[in-house]
Amino acid sequence: MNSQPHTGSYYAATVNDVTDFSPLRGAHSTDVCVIGAGFTGISTALHLAERGYEVHVIEANKVGWGASGRNGGQMIGGISAEGKIAKAVGTDGEKIMWDMGWAGHSIIRDRVSRYGIQCDLKAGYLDVAIKPRHVAAIEKEFEYLSNKDFPFEIKVLSRQETQEAIGTDAYIGAMLNMANGHLHPLNLCIGEANAAVANGAIICEDSPVLRIEPGKQAIVTTEHGSVSADFVVLAGNAYHDLAPKLRGAMFPVNSFIIATEPLSAELVAQINPHDVAVCDPNFVLEYFRLSADKRLLFGGRCNYFGSDPDVIRGKLRPKMLRIYPQLADTKIDFAWGGTIGVPITRVPLLGRLSDNVFYSQGYSGHGVNMTHLAGQILADAIAGTFEQFDVFANLKPLVFPGAHSFRKPLVALGVLYYQIMDRL
Repeated sequence: MNSQPHTGSYYAATVNDVTDFSPLRGAHSTDVCVIGAGFTGISTALHLAERGYEVHVIEANKVGWGASGRNGGQMIGGISAEGKIAKAVGTDGEKIMWDMGWAGHSIIRDRVSRYGIQCDLKAGYLDVAIKPRHVAAIEKEFEYLSNKDFPFEIKVLSRQETQEAIGTDAYIGAMLNMANGHLHPLNLCIGEANAAVANGAIICEDSPVLRIEPGKQAIVTTEHGSVSADFVVLAGNAYHDLAPKLRGAMFPVNSFIIATEPLSAELVAQINPHDVAVCDPNFVLEYFRLSADKRLLFGGRCNYFGSDPDVIRGKLRPKMLRIYPQLADTKIDFAWGGTIGVPITRVPLLGRLSDNVFYSQGYSGHGVNMTHLAGQILADAIAGTFEQFDVFANLKPLVFPGAHSFRKPLVALGVLYYQIMDRL
C-alpha cells in the first residue's frame, strides 16, 4: 500500500510547513489511537493531548491530505440536518443544537490565537439568494439570529447592496454574517497537528491501516507496525473502508475548486472589496472567496469523478465567468478536487462500533466547523462524558444496501435530481 502526496492544490503550494512525520514502525501502546490526520482526527488528538492523554495518530498519507486540506476554506456555522437532530432530542433540542452549532468556530479561534497558527483567518460571510424563496429563507434566518441576541454583526442586503458588496448581478439579495469567515484549511490542520505534537501526541504519516482487532485493548495494524490502545477513533471520513458496517451510510461526493492568478487591486475592489466568503443556497452549490494573495478560489460540485486539472478547469471556469465575466482574461493557476462525506440522512455520523472504538464522519460540507466540535465531543466521550456524543449516537444511520459498490452512479443520479430541484 503506497501513500500519496498532497493533491496539486493552491493550499499545498502555499503551505507554511511541509510535514514529514515518520511512518509507524514496531509495536506501540497508547491510551488512544486515532486513525486519520484530517480535521476530525487532529482535533480529537489535540483535545486529548491537552488533557494529558497519550495519543497516536495514524495517517495513510499526509496530515490534511483529504477534504480537510482541500476544501473551500469556508468557516460556516451550524450542523447539517440540525432541525432533524433537534426534533429527535426533544424539549431542549433547539438550545443544544444552537450551542453546538457555533462551538467549532470558538475552538478554531482559540487554537489560532493560543498556538499562533498562521492560516489567514478572516471574518465575513455572505449567504446569497438566487430566487425569491432564498430571500425569504435569509429573512427568516436573520429574524431567528436577531431573536437570539446574536453577538456578531448580521445584515440583510438588498439586490443593489449585494451587487456592491461582491461585484456581480447574479444574486437578488444576501445576508452578511460576521460570525462566519474563511481560512487556509491546510495551514490550520498542520498548525493544529504541530500543536498536538507539542502537547505530546505522536503522529505517523505514510501508514495505511490494514485492520483493527477488537478487544479490551484494540490493536491497530499497519504494514510495518501496530498500536495497542485503550480507545480507537476512526476519523477517515470519505476516505476509509475500515468499518464495513458504515459503508452504506454515506455517499462520497466530489467537490472541485479552481484558483485564479493573483488579481489586480482594481479587480479585487470590483468583486470583493470587503474580503468575504460567499456561498449560494443550492444543493449543487457554488462558493467562492479571495485567498490571502488575492486569488479568486471558486468551487462547486459536478458529475465528475476524476482529478484531471484540465477537466476541472473546463467545468468550473464557465461557472465562474457567469458570476464574474470581468475575469475572462484571468488565468487559472490551480485546479483540484476532493471528496466529502454526505450521509443519506444528512445527519453527521458519530457513534461506536464497540465499547472502545468510536467514529465520526459525514459532515455534508459543514466540515471546517463540525470537525472541530466532533473532536471535542469524541474527547469528552473517551473521558466518560457522553451528553453531546449521545445526541448523535442515538440517531442510528440509515444504511442503503449497495451504496458503497454503486456509489458513482447513485451520486450522479442524486446530483441530477438536486440540480432539477435547485431550478424549481
